[in-house]
Amino acid sequence: MKQNFSTKWKESKQPRKQRKYRANAPLHIRKKFVNLNLSKDLRKKQKKRSLQAKKGDKVKIMRGKFKGEVGKILEVNLKSSKIIVGKKNNRTKKGTGNN
Repeated sequence: MKQNFSTKWKESKQPRKQRKYRANAPLHIRKKFVNLNLSKDLRKKQKKRSLQAKKGDKVKIMRGKFKGEVGKILEVNLKSSKIIVGKKNNRTKKGTGNN
């Protein structure tokens, strides 16, 4: 397996080749790995269960320390498969904040 990337690895049942496929995938294929689950009303409207994450989308965090918080996607990092979410309005003691 000296080849850097091949679409044939997607068909493989071997976990090591599946990991290699995801790790070495180019950005236009990694884009498909970063998805968001839709709420029940949006599922009926879109007729899909999930959509690709885009900058500016409004999301609700479902797991972890910030569970239940709602924010906007500030950045989608395809290289590390991470989504950066910011709160809509961060207020300071002075009353100022960023929107």
